[in-house]
Amino acid sequence: MSTAPAPGAGGPPPGTGPERVVLRLARPYLGRLVGAGLLASATELAGLALMATATWLLMSAAGQPPLDRLTVAIVAVRALAVSRGVLRYTERLAGHDAVLRMITDVRARVFASLAARRGQAGQRSGDALSRLVSDVEAVQDLLLRVLVPGAAAALVGVLAVGGAALVSLPAAGVLAVGLLVAGVALPVLATALTRRAADEVAPLRGALATDAVDLTHGAADLAAFGATDQALRAATRRADRLARLERRLAATGFAVDAAGVLVAGLTAAGVVLAALRADVSGVLVGVLAVGTLAAVEIALALVGAARQHTQLRAGLARVAALLDDAPTADADGDPGAGSGRRPTPEPGTEAADVRFEGVVVRYREGAAPALAGFDLDLPAGRRIAVVGPSGAGKSTLAAVLTGSVRPDAGRVTLAGRDVSAYPPEELPRMVGGLLAEAYVFHASVRENLLLGRPDAGEAELVDATRAAGLLDWVREQPERWDTVVGEEGGQLSGGQRQRLALARALLAAPGVLVLDEPTEGLDPVAADAVLAGTLAATPAGRSVLVITHRLSGLAGLDEIVVLDAGRVVQRGRHTDLVAAPGWYRDQWLLQAAAERGYLALTP
Repeated sequence: MSTAPAPGAGGPPPGTGPERVVLRLARPYLGRLVGAGLLASATELAGLALMATATWLLMSAAGQPPLDRLTVAIVAVRALAVSRGVLRYTERLAGHDAVLRMITDVRARVFASLAARRGQAGQRSGDALSRLVSDVEAVQDLLLRVLVPGAAAALVGVLAVGGAALVSLPAAGVLAVGLLVAGVALPVLATALTRRAADEVAPLRGALATDAVDLTHGAADLAAFGATDQALRAATRRADRLARLERRLAATGFAVDAAGVLVAGLTAAGVVLAALRADVSGVLVGVLAVGTLAAVEIALALVGAARQHTQLRAGLARVAALLDDAPTADADGDPGAGSGRRPTPEPGTEAADVRFEGVVVRYREGAAPALAGFDLDLPAGRRIAVVGPSGAGKSTLAAVLTGSVRPDAGRVTLAGRDVSAYPPEELPRMVGGLLAEAYVFHASVRENLLLGRPDAGEAELVDATRAAGLLDWVREQPERWDTVVGEEGGQLSGGQRQRLALARALLAAPGVLVLDEPTEGLDPVAADAVLAGTLAATPAGRSVLVITHRLSGLAGLDEIVVLDAGRVVQRGRHTDLVAAPGWYRDQWLLQAAAERGYLALTP
């Protein structure tokens, strides 16, 4: 397993904050969001008016005036109490409707960007899961918990000062100062106190998600390498660090909230004193005092918004880094359509020469190398297979070529350029395919296939699935291309998941096609048919690297390389290797005998 870089590395282009990148997607829903903000402002104003009217009603009623003087206030209290609830419900409905529509678009673009980066160094499923779940939720929180309530609080604060000015200018001045402290100074203080800790939280959550995936799905590999305890200790350290940071954020939040309560009390006292000095009547002084407390409480929502924004920054930056590169979708969900479309590279990229020069890879200090001085030339258009026993270094070879693992020594060049020098978004277009951990998403067959090439038409889907041996199964399904395959392809057999991933790799059509165990989970007859169909479907001039433990079907390849303990022990064409003593001939005879026995017993 490779070590992922710090989650959150990267970000939006210089000069463009993550909020701006994210909010570009909010433009189609701007009217809905403005409506939600106005409804939030009306809700807060209704609450403020309710407090002021109820205070006036109670203080006036103490003087036992005629009932008709209080009737309007009684009706107003009832109306404001009802309208506040109705407005709050409507505001939540409108806000969530707009945000959920936008989040659907954000998730689609993040999903597409993650898929386009498949196989690049450091892109691991746990971190991808964190981006799809908690980081995308940061976009939702930015709108619903920061921008909408923040805008409402600012508008209500201005109107509250204006209302106080109608009663007493000095009192309005004191209220303005209190609102500035509560709505500006305290949010700035909260941001300064929590920014450093909050910036670590989202990356740590992403790292913990990666740990969870490694410790569950990679349990067997960790045990085989004796690394389980080390992985558990690393995960525990991150979990402890996250807990400490969250406790620190909670303590800081409590202190700032306490300061907010103090500011509210002092502001109310100041307003009362200013109003008394201005000879304001006792009833209106009471109204001003209660209204001040309500207005400052509304302004303190900006403290929560600032604190929330600080905690969201890292997650927003991680999402923005993906959104900036992802293709847009039109209103019908067609990836790449619309005015913001980024051109999708067409298949047919020229194959490039690949060269391994003295490549050494070690996963643990002091352990035997997975690759030891490995050399290989894969000229453009050449088709080579790499075979060998389990643990020989075959999958490590694929990981080095696709950039997922960097060699400790030596180099790998693609078209004369070091693989590590290629931009992350460019390398998968040059070299990619069916890798050891090809993921099948909880989506339809069509959506899983279109990750390989978003603009592929049905004819191309048919060609790819036919080559992978999946077309007949698709045609048998009631929903055909829209058949949902389940979580991690749980509704498919192991062989069907493999064929689906293989068809997706054929659609992507990189310049160098890497096939890591393309026939795993298939019976001998199906395996031979799938491998033959895959090689036939790969355009002439395209390089192919087949990594497999199964030797049948390799006779037509240009060269076969036999690995053992990370070193090349044999190489040549199939006929030459079968004729020479060594691992290849021994394994060929064993596999041929086993498959003949299997076929004899199979009806």
